[in-house]
Amino acid sequence: MSRRADHVVPDLVERARAGEVRAVARLISLVEDESPALREMMAALAPHTGRAQVVGITGSPGVGKSTSTNALVGALRAAGKRVGVLAVDPSSPFSGGALLGDRIRMQDHASDPGVYIRSMASRGHLGGLAWSTPQAVRVLDASGFDVVLVETVGVGQSEVEVAAAADTTLVLLAPGMGDGIQAAKAGILEIGDVFVVNKADREGADRVRRDLRSMLSLGERPDDAWRPGIVKTVASAGQGVDDVVAEIERHREWSERTGALGRRRARRARVEVEAIAVTTLRRRWADVGRSERLDELAAAVAQGGTDPYTAADDLLSAFTD
Repeated sequence: MSRRADHVVPDLVERARAGEVRAVARLISLVEDESPALREMMAALAPHTGRAQVVGITGSPGVGKSTSTNALVGALRAAGKRVGVLAVDPSSPFSGGALLGDRIRMQDHASDPGVYIRSMASRGHLGGLAWSTPQAVRVLDASGFDVVLVETVGVGQSEVEVAAAADTTLVLLAPGMGDGIQAAKAGILEIGDVFVVNKADREGADRVRRDLRSMLSLGERPDDAWRPGIVKTVASAGQGVDDVVAEIERHREWSERTGALGRRRARRARVEVEAIAVTTLRRRWADVGRSERLDELAAAVAQGGTDPYTAADDLLSAFTD
């Protein structure tokens, strides 16, 4: 595979940058499969990244994330943007594949060459995203997409990870899906850059908006801090979607002007590098057969023969010897 990669990867990258959808799909498949060619691929893509605006879309199940994503794609295409969508679904416990298949709910854009939609399985990864999501975002970025929409699983309080993966985080709520107090408990008040009250034609939408506004005003913010917008929509009818796009653009302009965008992307890269390093360390540990030493140290800690910090130092020293 590594020998073939010498020829396959540069060709795939070149074709993806030229807008060939099949090449984009193949590159993301290599990412999901953790191909041996992944390192070479990321190195080839790196000089062409950093241009796309990454928008995370999160919210509890039932608030209309897929419908809202579909409507956002339409609005962004009307503005002349090329749009990539990564819809992260829960994994089947049997096949490891995505259960819901959000592409089925976005058939409006299936034949549009300016839109690429990919369902990705979370494969048990917590935080609402798949482990391979950052690398898949990089593929779409390098392939010339102007905006990359990342829609999370929708698992409630464990999906705040999307804030670290996006330039702008869109949080969806809906009447009857939990009040503002529940939103605060889920931690989404801290991660949202734009709040969307979807299904605003239902009773209680104005109350959800008022609750959000009240809670957002409680925290002390510096004068130059970002003030999240709150937009009401009926995504199924396309109502209010242009206002959401305007808020996303307002946040992008603020982020670029204040330097917040660069800082957020640097934090994102730090987390990604750290995750890759830790994963690589674990694999190398398994490769050199030192897991027996870990078992011995774990038994000693359980029996009170040593403490976990001393055991960890012992483990690391054994690895570097």
